Amino acid sequence: MQRRDFIKNLSTGIVLPTFLSGYSLQASSMGVADEKDDHVLVLIQLNGGNDGLNTIIPLEFYSKYNAARTNIAIPEAKVLKLDSVGKIGLHPSMTQLHNLYKEGKVRIVQSVGYPNPSYSHFRATDIWNTGSESNQVISSGWTGRYLGASNPNYPNGYPNAQSPDPLAINIGSVISPALQGPVASMGLAISSATSFYNLIGNKYDADVPNTPAGKELAFLRKTATQTNAYAQTIKKAADRITKQGVYPANNNLANQLKIVARLIAGGLKTKLYIVNLSGFDTHSTQVVATDAATGTHATLLQRLSEGIAAFMADLKELGVQKRVVGMTFSEFGRRIKSNDSGGTDHGSSAPLFVFGEMVNAGITGNTPEISGSVKSGDNIQMQYDFRSVYASILQDWFCMESSDMEKVLLKNFQSLGLIQSKACGITLANEPEIVSEELISNSPNPFSDFTTLSFRSEGGHTMIQIYDNTGKIIATPVDDDFASGTFDIPINASSWPSGVYYARLQNKSKQQIRRMLKV
Repeated sequence: MQRRDFIKNLSTGIVLPTFLSGYSLQASSMGVADEKDDHVLVLIQLNGGNDGLNTIIPLEFYSKYNAARTNIAIPEAKVLKLDSVGKIGLHPSMTQLHNLYKEGKVRIVQSVGYPNPSYSHFRATDIWNTGSESNQVISSGWTGRYLGASNPNYPNGYPNAQSPDPLAINIGSVISPALQGPVASMGLAISSATSFYNLIGNKYDADVPNTPAGKELAFLRKTATQTNAYAQTIKKAADRITKQGVYPANNNLANQLKIVARLIAGGLKTKLYIVNLSGFDTHSTQVVATDAATGTHATLLQRLSEGIAAFMADLKELGVQKRVVGMTFSEFGRRIKSNDSGGTDHGSSAPLFVFGEMVNAGITGNTPEISGSVKSGDNIQMQYDFRSVYASILQDWFCMESSDMEKVLLKNFQSLGLIQSKACGITLANEPEIVSEELISNSPNPFSDFTTLSFRSEGGHTMIQIYDNTGKIIATPVDDDFASGTFDIPINASSWPSGVYYARLQNKSKQQIRRMLKV
């Protein structure tokens, strides 16, 4: 391979070194759809697979929840209730996020996942980052595709007068695959403060050996120096902010978010930031045996809660709070039933948080159902496809035309109305609310070989997928455009094994699941 081809295949972005609070900053330019649009998205990746049931506790089914995980269940009296009727509540370590929820700055989306889930950390993370199906491998990331169309020549000619700043920054040592553009990768690492200041001072590192490998290394260093004009703009933005709010000590996430707030307030036009909090692969000792409200998972959730709260307070003090929306995500959730090691194993769906001044506060989705006889392999069934969450961000925060969203998300995924409509200059009489009415049912239930699905559509594209208890799609009996009304669909289940199944309806922003039992 020619060395210039090697460089192209590696990356066209750059990993900036440790010059802010000891963190490496990875910068990648993806272009900007509208220079006047100053909305910023902050993605918080919870690495390892967060246990959703111990994050958002299903008080509505507490006795079944407690029976399924007696050794790690959060005591009911300690749960921070999120509604007056006590259907769900937050882990007791998340007091500051609880306060933000009460202030109307947090939206919770229940049971987010995708069909036929993977339980591999690497593959599941790849699916979330690329927006692919579980059986599909895609080389580009969903955020990379988002603005790639408006910058088809990247990296040639960048930065320029219209796009002077990097438009995606990943704080950490590895650039997220979500930032992979449609043509070029964006990862070239500069790992130390010395390398950074050498970069902006147009200096090279120590001499390299006069060998073929040394010549390649010299070319890499020279290319990095020549192509990365973003280092100066990032440093200038950071230098404009000399005072920030108080962030919690010994909190890795808070340290990263402090950098993000500094750069946003410093005038950087970056559209997207990715930060990370690791440690959620809690197969064992997830809690302290004598007090399940404490332990490893509790510490992680406390760091998440306190980090977000400090970040939002800082944004407000800096006067940029309305520019920012944040979202958490994890590659998967955990199983319903705990294991004998005081932990939880890889699962499927889990809740996520969307936060900011411009979110539609509240809860999207119903309390996850838990049966009276949970088996070790049972999972929380998906209510919302994670790509519908992405659709909400693209349409309602980045103000993307719905006709273009399918090019980014590769299929038609409906927005969930997580962001206030006025964020994109739209005025609605009523913002989307929680779906409380029954939109899908089946009769008879339980059934043997045949049952009839009844569903209500508001018109437009309507889809029903039927899953088994592992999250595998068994059938898709409805996937078409419908007029507004109520419809019946006969289902032949004679070839299905006996057990629990779930019918999931998706119609615009309304999505709902129905539990069915074949006997």
